[in-house]
Amino acid sequence: MMAAELVKQCSNITLREESEICDIKHALKALRKKILILDFDNSIHVHDPQDSFEYLEVLYKIRQLSERLRSLNPGGEAKQLDELTVYADDLSEMAMARLEEEFVYLLTHYKQPLEQELLSFRSTEDGSVDDFSRSSFSEHTEGKAMQNDISGGSEYFVPDLIQPGAVSAVKSIAKFMFLNGYDKECCQAYISARQNAIDEYFGSLCLDKFSIEELMSTSWDKLNSLIRRWNRAMRVFIQVYLASERRHSNHVFGELSVPTAEMCFYEISFNPIMQLLSFYESVAIVPPKTEKLFRLLDMYEVLDDLLPEVESLFEAGYDNMIINEYHEVLVQLGESARKAFAEFKNAIQSYTSSSAVARGAVHPLTKYVMNYIKALTGYSKTLDSLLKDTDRKYQHFAPDIQLMANSYPHFTVTALHLQSVAAVLEANLEAGSRLYKDDRLQNIFMMNNIHYMVQKVKNSDLKSFLGDDWIRVHNGKFRQQAMRYERASWNNVLSYLSDDGLYAAGNAASRKTIRDKFKNFNLSFEEVYRVQTAWSVPDDLLREDVRISISLKVIQAYRTFVGRYSGHLDGTRHRDRYIKYRPEDLETLLLDLFEGTQKSLQHSCRA
Repeated sequence: MMAAELVKQCSNITLREESEICDIKHALKALRKKILILDFDNSIHVHDPQDSFEYLEVLYKIRQLSERLRSLNPGGEAKQLDELTVYADDLSEMAMARLEEEFVYLLTHYKQPLEQELLSFRSTEDGSVDDFSRSSFSEHTEGKAMQNDISGGSEYFVPDLIQPGAVSAVKSIAKFMFLNGYDKECCQAYISARQNAIDEYFGSLCLDKFSIEELMSTSWDKLNSLIRRWNRAMRVFIQVYLASERRHSNHVFGELSVPTAEMCFYEISFNPIMQLLSFYESVAIVPPKTEKLFRLLDMYEVLDDLLPEVESLFEAGYDNMIINEYHEVLVQLGESARKAFAEFKNAIQSYTSSSAVARGAVHPLTKYVMNYIKALTGYSKTLDSLLKDTDRKYQHFAPDIQLMANSYPHFTVTALHLQSVAAVLEANLEAGSRLYKDDRLQNIFMMNNIHYMVQKVKNSDLKSFLGDDWIRVHNGKFRQQAMRYERASWNNVLSYLSDDGLYAAGNAASRKTIRDKFKNFNLSFEEVYRVQTAWSVPDDLLREDVRISISLKVIQAYRTFVGRYSGHLDGTRHRDRYIKYRPEDLETLLLDLFEGTQKSLQHSCRA
């Protein structure tokens, strides 16, 4: 009895297993049809990310059915069970392959371009070329104070690289692939899709690769524009794109495996960031020139500003190559900037001119240097770091700095260097003034140039770098030059309006002596007028001050002399040849001085 029931029970189990195998077979075939219907690789068929969840349900069911198959007792249906297991495994592999296609599809089709940042980049990439792009001191340029056109990162936000509606599906697919042993395939598919996206973005920036030889032969105007473009690209790439890429990698893989998220981000980022750094490195290697300093400082400041963010992005230490290269390029830029600054100072020291500046005007060198150092004040924090005295190998180009530092310990290292440059400029101007044969014009030249230097310092941030004492001393210097000019130009003229020689041996002044006095005054005044109307004092206020000072001396002396002695010439033939000018006439004529256009006065005085 018991044996019969046991046989019956076994028979029932076999029947149930046969039925279950049959059910699994039908279920697997139905699932295969669903897989074929959901053709994710069909470019014509655009599907919603929600379809991905339906597909994941199919894969979950396949996995469940496969597990049920493996739990069954083969019994007499071993061959059929084996065949169905192989069928289930093949179906699972096909489904996983299609799931990988769906993963790539979502990453590609639902990626979001950084349109806002890209438009902002294009609108600012080709700023106007600053006046310091000119390397020749002989060019007449007023020069505008340059400002760093690469603004800080607070204006940026971190956008989503994938449309929000697709992110959940991407994350779910990644989780499923990891749980089913397809983690390597998932990572490779993710890296490939994101690399394509980043290459597409990079291509839109039009950042051509340049060799060092190409950069050396590139005109400065073009290189200047390229540096602006790459600076902007570097900042947007780090602060916007890589920050977004890191966040996206963490979002997709962070819960599964933090090292995997870091590895994927690193692989995606490596080539483009190295390409960006290679440009910075190439510019740093190109021999430094004076006009290159501002762009080198811009590049240095961009990398230095971004350094904390770069270190944060790659802090996990998956590979130190990016961080090491970044630090190396930063060091090279700093070195190149120091050399360019040294070249600037050396250029001023070695500058010589074969001819004097026309009309005693402000030298183009003075304008260039003062506007140059005025612009440098905007980089004072960076320069303080680069020019500090801790590294002795840079002291060869500024041996005076240590002496100045001992005398003015409250000044920053940048302030000391700018004071040194101003001193070198002044010495060069002193040498240049000796090109004038006329000592009076030497005085006008030095007065004009030192006054220009003072005004640049007083009316800009240079004041806090050179200091009130410097302004006071140099105010005294250009006033001293003005006094020397007045004495050299007008003492001889005024000598004819003195009483000297009029009362020889106590006798009354003779008409002839008085007549000679007036005649010689006229000749002397007219010669000064003829020569010095061609001279130039470009600053309106300075020109007015010098004229007033001259007028006070000359008009007062002339008015006194005329009032005292004009009566002695009453009845003299051709009296108006001697007393040619009224005081107000001379006052008007003095307004013609220093206008830069030579004029002459007709005179017909005779002995």
